[in-house]
Amino acid sequence: MNIITNFNKIKQEIKKNLVQEEIEVIAVSKTFPIDHILPLIEHGHKHFGENKVQEAEKKWSQIKKTSNNLKLHMIGRLQSNKAKKAVEIFDYIHSLDSEKLARELSKRQKEKGKSLGYFIQVNLGSEEQKGGIDVKDIKTFYNYCNQLDLTILGLMAIPPNDNQPEKHFKKVSELNSEFNFQQLSIGMSNDYLHAIKYGATFVRIGSAIFGSRN
Repeated sequence: MNIITNFNKIKQEIKKNLVQEEIEVIAVSKTFPIDHILPLIEHGHKHFGENKVQEAEKKWSQIKKTSNNLKLHMIGRLQSNKAKKAVEIFDYIHSLDSEKLARELSKRQKEKGKSLGYFIQVNLGSEEQKGGIDVKDIKTFYNYCNQLDLTILGLMAIPPNDNQPEKHFKKVSELNSEFNFQQLSIGMSNDYLHAIKYGATFVRIGSAIFGSRN
Protein backbone atom coordinates (compact mmCIF):
# COMPACT_ATOMS: atom_id res chain seq x y z
CA MET A 1 0.00 0.00 0.00
CA ASN A 2 1.37 3.41 -0.95
CA ILE A 3 0.68 6.02 1.71
CA ILE A 4 1.70 8.90 -0.57
CA THR A 5 -0.65 7.73 -3.35
CA ASN A 6 -3.52 7.51 -0.84
CA PHE A 7 -2.69 10.94 0.56
CA ASN A 8 -2.48 12.61 -2.86
CA LYS A 9 -5.80 11.04 -3.89
CA ILE A 10 -7.47 12.47 -0.79
CA LYS A 11 -5.96 15.92 -1.46
CA GLN A 12 -7.29 15.81 -5.05
CA GLU A 13 -10.78 14.83 -3.88
CA ILE A 14 -10.74 17.67 -1.36
CA LYS A 15 -9.65 20.14 -4.02
CA LYS A 16 -12.52 19.04 -6.28
CA ASN A 17 -15.07 19.54 -3.49
CA LEU A 18 -13.56 22.65 -1.96
CA VAL A 19 -15.95 25.23 -0.54
CA GLN A 20 -13.55 27.39 1.45
CA GLU A 21 -9.97 28.47 0.85
CA GLU A 22 -7.96 26.23 3.10
CA ILE A 23 -8.39 22.73 4.50
CA GLU A 24 -5.79 20.97 6.61
CA VAL A 25 -5.69 17.21 6.56
CA ILE A 26 -4.74 15.80 9.95
CA ALA A 27 -3.12 12.45 9.18
CA VAL A 28 -4.29 10.34 12.11
CA SER A 29 -1.20 8.32 12.94
CA LYS A 30 -2.39 6.76 16.23
CA THR A 31 -1.20 3.14 16.69
CA PHE A 32 1.14 3.33 13.67
CA PRO A 33 4.90 3.26 14.34
CA ILE A 34 6.94 6.27 13.29
CA ASP A 35 8.67 4.40 10.45
CA HIS A 36 5.22 3.82 8.90
CA ILE A 37 4.55 7.58 9.10
CA LEU A 38 7.97 8.82 7.93
CA PRO A 39 7.19 8.70 4.16
CA LEU A 40 4.43 11.26 4.72
CA ILE A 41 6.69 13.49 6.83
CA GLU A 42 9.36 13.30 4.12
CA HIS A 43 6.65 14.14 1.56
CA GLY A 44 6.30 17.46 3.42
CA HIS A 45 3.07 16.89 5.30
CA LYS A 46 2.94 18.75 8.62
CA HIS A 47 -0.28 17.92 10.51
CA PHE A 48 -0.59 14.63 12.42
CA GLY A 49 -3.11 13.38 14.98
CA GLU A 50 -2.73 11.16 18.03
CA ASN A 51 -5.25 10.17 20.67
CA LYS A 52 -3.01 9.10 23.55
CA VAL A 53 -0.52 11.38 25.29
CA GLN A 54 1.91 8.62 26.21
CA GLU A 55 2.06 7.19 22.70
CA ALA A 56 2.47 10.65 21.17
CA GLU A 57 5.31 11.53 23.52
CA LYS A 58 7.16 8.31 22.77
CA LYS A 59 6.71 8.63 19.00
CA TRP A 60 7.07 12.35 18.35
CA SER A 61 9.32 13.93 21.01
CA GLN A 62 12.55 13.24 19.12
CA ILE A 63 11.37 14.00 15.60
CA LYS A 64 9.69 17.25 16.63
CA LYS A 65 13.02 18.55 17.91
CA THR A 66 14.56 18.22 14.45
CA SER A 67 11.45 19.04 12.39
CA ASN A 68 10.02 22.06 14.19
CA ASN A 69 7.38 22.72 11.50
CA LEU A 70 5.47 19.55 12.42
CA LYS A 71 2.12 20.18 14.10
CA LEU A 72 0.70 17.58 16.43
CA HIS A 73 -3.03 17.40 17.20
CA MET A 74 -4.56 15.72 20.24
CA ILE A 75 -7.78 14.24 18.90
CA GLY A 76 -8.66 11.79 21.68
CA ARG A 77 -10.29 12.37 25.01
CA LEU A 78 -7.84 14.10 27.34
CA GLN A 79 -7.76 13.57 31.10
CA SER A 80 -6.77 16.59 33.16
CA ASN A 81 -3.92 14.67 34.84
CA LYS A 82 -2.29 14.35 31.39
CA ALA A 83 -2.55 18.08 30.63
CA LYS A 84 1.06 18.91 31.51
CA LYS A 85 2.51 16.36 29.07
CA ALA A 86 -0.12 17.24 26.46
CA VAL A 87 0.92 20.90 26.50
CA GLU A 88 4.57 19.88 26.07
CA ILE A 89 4.05 17.66 23.02
CA PHE A 90 0.90 18.92 21.23
CA ASP A 91 0.20 22.10 19.25
CA TYR A 92 -3.59 21.69 19.05
CA ILE A 93 -6.16 20.08 21.34
CA HIS A 94 -9.41 19.06 19.62
CA SER A 95 -11.13 17.58 22.66
CA LEU A 96 -11.55 20.41 25.17
CA ASP A 97 -14.65 19.31 27.05
CA SER A 98 -14.66 20.35 30.72
CA GLU A 99 -13.90 23.28 33.02
CA LYS A 100 -11.49 21.14 35.02
CA LEU A 101 -9.49 20.29 31.88
CA ALA A 102 -9.58 23.94 30.73
CA ARG A 103 -8.17 25.13 34.08
CA GLU A 104 -5.39 22.56 34.02
CA LEU A 105 -4.40 23.32 30.41
CA SER A 106 -4.38 27.06 31.13
CA LYS A 107 -2.12 26.53 34.13
CA ARG A 108 0.28 24.26 32.22
CA GLN A 109 0.43 26.61 29.22
CA LYS A 110 1.48 29.47 31.46
CA GLU A 111 4.16 27.36 33.14
CA LYS A 112 5.50 26.31 29.75
CA GLY A 113 5.17 29.73 28.11
CA LYS A 114 3.41 28.07 25.19
CA SER A 115 0.06 28.82 23.54
CA LEU A 116 -1.88 26.01 21.91
CA GLY A 117 -4.90 26.14 19.60
CA TYR A 118 -8.08 24.64 21.08
CA PHE A 119 -11.33 23.23 19.76
CA ILE A 120 -14.36 22.86 22.03
CA GLN A 121 -15.71 19.36 21.57
CA VAL A 122 -19.49 19.40 21.20
CA ASN A 123 -21.59 16.37 22.07
CA LEU A 124 -24.23 16.67 19.35
CA GLY A 125 -26.30 13.66 20.35
CA SER A 126 -25.86 13.97 24.14
CA GLU A 127 -24.22 10.53 24.00
CA GLU A 128 -22.91 9.42 27.37
CA GLN A 129 -20.01 7.42 25.92
CA LYS A 130 -18.66 10.47 24.07
CA GLY A 131 -16.94 13.49 25.55
CA GLY A 132 -18.08 16.96 24.69
CA ILE A 133 -20.01 19.99 25.88
CA ASP A 134 -23.78 19.99 25.56
CA VAL A 135 -24.99 22.36 22.83
CA LYS A 136 -26.86 24.57 25.35
CA ASP A 137 -23.65 25.01 27.43
CA ILE A 138 -21.26 26.09 24.66
CA LYS A 139 -21.57 29.83 25.29
CA THR A 140 -20.91 29.59 29.02
CA PHE A 141 -17.98 27.24 28.46
CA TYR A 142 -16.50 29.43 25.72
CA ASN A 143 -16.62 32.48 28.03
CA TYR A 144 -14.96 30.45 30.77
CA CYS A 145 -12.13 29.41 28.40
CA ASN A 146 -11.65 33.03 27.34
CA GLN A 147 -11.16 34.05 30.97
CA LEU A 148 -8.41 31.43 31.19
CA ASP A 149 -6.66 32.85 28.08
CA LEU A 150 -7.18 29.70 26.03
CA THR A 151 -7.19 30.36 22.29
CA ILE A 152 -10.43 28.80 21.04
CA LEU A 153 -10.26 28.29 17.27
CA GLY A 154 -13.61 26.59 16.76
CA LEU A 155 -15.77 23.58 17.48
CA MET A 156 -15.04 19.88 17.03
CA ALA A 157 -17.66 17.15 16.74
CA ILE A 158 -17.94 13.45 16.01
CA PRO A 159 -21.47 12.87 14.71
CA PRO A 160 -23.68 10.21 16.31
CA ASN A 161 -23.50 6.94 14.40
CA ASP A 162 -26.94 7.18 12.78
CA ASN A 163 -25.86 7.30 9.11
CA GLN A 164 -26.89 10.96 8.85
CA PRO A 165 -23.55 12.80 9.10
CA GLU A 166 -24.74 15.72 6.96
CA LYS A 167 -27.53 16.59 9.39
CA HIS A 168 -25.02 16.78 12.25
CA PHE A 169 -22.35 18.59 10.23
CA LYS A 170 -24.93 21.21 9.27
CA LYS A 171 -25.85 21.73 12.92
CA VAL A 172 -22.26 22.09 14.16
CA SER A 173 -21.40 24.34 11.22
CA GLU A 174 -24.28 26.68 12.14
CA LEU A 175 -23.15 26.70 15.78
CA ASN A 176 -19.60 27.48 14.67
CA SER A 177 -20.85 30.46 12.64
CA GLU A 178 -22.92 31.75 15.56
CA PHE A 179 -19.72 32.20 17.53
CA ASN A 180 -17.80 33.59 14.54
CA PHE A 181 -15.18 30.87 14.87
CA GLN A 182 -12.77 30.68 11.95
CA GLN A 183 -11.92 26.97 12.21
CA LEU A 184 -14.05 23.83 12.31
CA SER A 185 -12.82 20.32 13.08
CA ILE A 186 -15.23 17.77 11.57
CA GLY A 187 -14.95 14.81 9.20
CA MET A 188 -13.02 11.55 9.23
CA SER A 189 -12.01 8.88 6.68
CA ASN A 190 -15.58 7.80 5.94
CA ASP A 191 -17.33 11.20 5.83
CA TYR A 192 -14.77 13.96 5.17
CA LEU A 193 -16.27 14.93 1.80
CA HIS A 194 -19.61 15.61 3.55
CA ALA A 195 -17.75 17.62 6.21
CA ILE A 196 -16.10 19.83 3.59
CA LYS A 197 -19.54 20.86 2.30
CA TYR A 198 -20.27 22.30 5.74
CA GLY A 199 -17.13 24.34 6.15
CA ALA A 200 -14.64 21.94 7.76
CA THR A 201 -11.17 23.48 7.95
CA PHE A 202 -9.55 20.46 9.65
CA VAL A 203 -10.43 16.88 8.67
CA ARG A 204 -9.05 13.91 10.62
CA ILE A 205 -8.12 11.09 8.26
CA GLY A 206 -6.37 7.91 9.38
CA SER A 207 -7.19 4.58 7.73
CA ALA A 208 -7.78 6.11 4.27
CA ILE A 209 -4.13 7.22 4.34
CA PHE A 210 -2.29 4.65 6.43
CA GLY A 211 -4.46 1.54 5.95
CA SER A 212 -6.43 -0.39 8.53
CA ARG A 213 -5.20 -0.67 12.10
CA ASN A 214 -4.42 -3.98 13.73
